[in-house]
Amino acid sequence: MTTFVEKAPAKINLTLEVLGKRTDGYHELQSLVAFADVGDVLTLDTQKPIGVTTSGPFGASIAGANLVETALRMLAGADARLQLGAVHLEKNLPIAAGIGGGSADAAAVLRLVQRANPELVPDVDWHGLAARLGADVPVCLESRLSWMTGLGEKVAPLKLPQKASFHAVIANPLLLVPSDKTAQVFRALRAAQLPLDGGGATPPNVRSDRELAQIMASGRNALQRAAAEVMPAISTMLNDLGSLPGARFARMSGSGPTCFAIFETANVAETARAKLAAARPEWWVVKTVLG
Repeated sequence: MTTFVEKAPAKINLTLEVLGKRTDGYHELQSLVAFADVGDVLTLDTQKPIGVTTSGPFGASIAGANLVETALRMLAGADARLQLGAVHLEKNLPIAAGIGGGSADAAAVLRLVQRANPELVPDVDWHGLAARLGADVPVCLESRLSWMTGLGEKVAPLKLPQKASFHAVIANPLLLVPSDKTAQVFRALRAAQLPLDGGGATPPNVRSDRELAQIMASGRNALQRAAAEVMPAISTMLNDLGSLPGARFARMSGSGPTCFAIFETANVAETARAKLAAARPEWWVVKTVLG
């Protein structure tokens, strides 16, 4: 087999706390992370020369080198024996959206290369490579419901008796965001200083999706206010999503601007999606299942 396909699902921060700014300048995070059933699709062809091509509704939005190319270069340097090849990226997620699109793509490249080189998997520090690629890449490498702490490099998948899933509507205003969006948001947050080893809370002991829903509902995204200062459209999105019939709560993901609302059933979520899409045709609006 020379061709491998991997999905790169959208990452959604169900909750996100910023514990403070460390003495090294980085921010200590604590987040409950889920993944959607919508995302990008990557294909690796080991019979073709190393390179990256793109397609999809947001393929043309990628400017310059992206994390897929960076991941391939890093892998080539990690172990010369790894069989790499040409990667095609079908870009279905908006760019710089707060849903880990680039990070999910890079993580998918790591999984593709693992599948193409099963005999070399034990010899490569995949988690270390993921952490070097970006703060969100380790959790995207797991690509399942997880508790994320540190800078993002500490990932603890949550183990439930049954797979948890939540119906959601995700929306993005498709506005031009600043190239340094995340840096602007963290500056606007003005987080308190922490010692270098600030640490995060241990993963919650969740025994059911009901308990998980309670954690979600009682949580928040600590970056939401700061992000709305940088991108005022976020306030409008949260208001529109939260006002949809059946919405349990609305929240921003990551550093924005993508926001989401949680619903009780698939039918209620689809009705809400259709209503929001009709009212805001210029937005990217999708119904999804998070888990």
